[in-house]
Amino acid sequence: MKSEQVIPRLNMTPEASIESLQEHRYWLQCERAYTYQPIYRTSGQLMAIEILTIVTHPSNPSQRIAPDRYFAEVAVRQRIDALEEQLNMLFARRAFFEQHGILASVNVDGPTLMALRQNATLQALIATLPWMRFELVEHIRLPQDSSFASMCEFGPLWLDDFGTGMANFSALSEVRYDYIKVARDLFIMLRQTSEGRNLFTLLLQLMNRYCQGVIVEGVETLEEWRDVQNSPAAAAQGYFLSRPVPMDTLDNVIISL
Repeated sequence: MKSEQVIPRLNMTPEASIESLQEHRYWLQCERAYTYQPIYRTSGQLMAIEILTIVTHPSNPSQRIAPDRYFAEVAVRQRIDALEEQLNMLFARRAFFEQHGILASVNVDGPTLMALRQNATLQALIATLPWMRFELVEHIRLPQDSSFASMCEFGPLWLDDFGTGMANFSALSEVRYDYIKVARDLFIMLRQTSEGRNLFTLLLQLMNRYCQGVIVEGVETLEEWRDVQNSPAAAAQGYFLSRPVPMDTLDNVIISL
């Protein structure tokens, strides 16, 4: 007897379908803008800037939407579009980075970075930005048929938010990152006790074996900045050093604190 293939039917009411379509349309209608936040070496010298995304919706333009929520909701195609906007923005300002020897980091998730392998136009653009670094958002899983090592073709990678999610020592065994950024939560937790501060020093010493240097995120006070300066960290960023500012102010960024 010939077996009959059973195709499961979607259990979706018209109301649910309309709601899903409206939600999809909402995310596609969101608008993107960009700022940057400086990253300073512990010596006070400007090392790099990180490009940050501002997401809003026309229905409420004064209300910002968390970028990680937005990028989790949109398809890789939209993430590629955002990446292209940032790369073109950096290309237009390439003279600044070349003149001052400054790096620029751009946040990207694994699937988007892998999709770049099929985009010759963006690959050619990336080749004109040797001072640009991709900052890998580690908590987003990569496709099963890919690996972190396969992404090294895009140049030196930075690892974002070490100490949260998948950004831990298991990730360091996959590839040698250029710089590793320590999440503020881990930094604050360890500096609460003398034992924690000692552990923080030992942790950074160990991490330095896996990369060119460690960047501490979320430095918000002078005391925190001094702690970073007295640690094995290479650099830091945070509100104490500078809040995110519009890209059109880049020429006015403080080169040395």
